[in-house]
Amino acid sequence: MHADEINAAVRRVVDSGWYLQGEENRLFETEYAAYTGTRHCVGCGNGLDSLTLIFRAYIEMGVMSPGDEVIVPANTYIASILAITENGLRPVLVEPRPDTLQIDDSRIEQAVTQHTRAVMIVHLYGRCAYTLRIGDICRRHGLKLVEDNAQAHGCTFGDRRTGSLGSAAGHSFYPGKNLGALGDAGAVTTDDERLADTVRALGNYGSERKYVFGMRGRNSRLDELQAAVLRVKLRYLDADNAVRRRIAAFYIANIANPVLHLPSADYCRNSVHHIFPVMCARRDELQRYLADRGVQTMIHYPIPPHRQRCYSEWGGLSLPVTEKIHREELSIPLNQTMTRDEVERVAELLNAFE
Repeated sequence: MHADEINAAVRRVVDSGWYLQGEENRLFETEYAAYTGTRHCVGCGNGLDSLTLIFRAYIEMGVMSPGDEVIVPANTYIASILAITENGLRPVLVEPRPDTLQIDDSRIEQAVTQHTRAVMIVHLYGRCAYTLRIGDICRRHGLKLVEDNAQAHGCTFGDRRTGSLGSAAGHSFYPGKNLGALGDAGAVTTDDERLADTVRALGNYGSERKYVFGMRGRNSRLDELQAAVLRVKLRYLDADNAVRRRIAAFYIANIANPVLHLPSADYCRNSVHHIFPVMCARRDELQRYLADRGVQTMIHYPIPPHRQRCYSEWGGLSLPVTEKIHREELSIPLNQTMTRDEVERVAELLNAFE
């Protein structure tokens, strides 16, 4: 989609001869900050780096120290956890709610200890995870609220967009996201100028001035090609999300198979539908049935973080809500390029599954 504009943007960058830290990057950062409703946006290499740089910046600023705790949903993609542990911080896993698939705000406060410094919410599958209760907990306990907004570009809470609801937010622009680049790309949004400056320096080898290094940073920069492409796609994001919402509404209204558990209408009102998750006790059988009929699906995600070998120290944890979600979730096709016939075909096949 938008091929002519994207091709023109790419040609503009190639012809300019400027591929890093140039005008396209500056303009995208300005436009995306305005879109999210934040004062600052800092481009970086990918979504994992965006989260990792936030926590590293807080450590450099003296807000956090290695060993401090970060509360995080148990049913998230591994990147959310990696960003915490890479900085020597300790993830504290909290179960989600079965109806929203987001962190259960009734369980957060009991997980707060004297070592807690932040709560990370993950807008999983494109649904807003923020609640007023979470905001209140963070205020009362003096905690940073970090958003993992990798899957929810354009999602809102009231009149505010995700990415502006907490202290800072990490964004992924992986090609398959609602706002996707042509390769890896990411960004941090925040209203905290000091945090933004620290993140920017850390992503540029720790340098605030050329060849002067005040911190031990890394190379994580948004390149000009990706910034130019994202500028084009950003203009269409709300319209694309509206198409996703219409497809989700069609699924809700037309799929009525008792062996499937679909998101509720309330769930859908608060989502930009990066993923449309269907729960089924016979998930693997359902996936094979759809594949045999030419419908591609994915599982987000087959193994929860606490069962991954890289976190074998958590092997003894019992997180039954998370484990059930990871055992039963199947993502059915939903994106703004689908035709009406394709959407109807998916619904018909799901209704016919026995």
